[in-house]
Amino acid sequence: MLVARSIALFLLAALFEIGGAWLVWQGVREHRGWVWIGAGLVALGVYGFIACGQPDTHFGRILAAYGGVFVAGSLAWGMAFDGFRPDRWDVIGALICLAGVAVIMYAPRAH
Repeated sequence: MLVARSIALFLLAALFEIGGAWLVWQGVREHRGWVWIGAGLVALGVYGFIACGQPDTHFGRILAAYGGVFVAGSLAWGMAFDGFRPDRWDVIGALICLAGVAVIMYAPRAH
């Protein structure tokens, strides 16, 4: 059950961090204004709290693993909201990153 909770938290964190960064991008780069930027900053703050919910207690491990989730999630976000179409190298890279997440977070460790 801890693995399922951890995966759910990674997905929720990705939604808020990538979504927050995208909102800031829209506010600045697409000239949508301060409301978009503010919403993005709030979402980025919420991301920080979500990351704290991970069952593992090691900040470095959580953030390192989240990096792989961020890579894959960013490509998916681009596909969903910006018309981005990843090529095979993007997909291969994302899969490598997700394999890294699995090793970092869920490999058996001596306690």
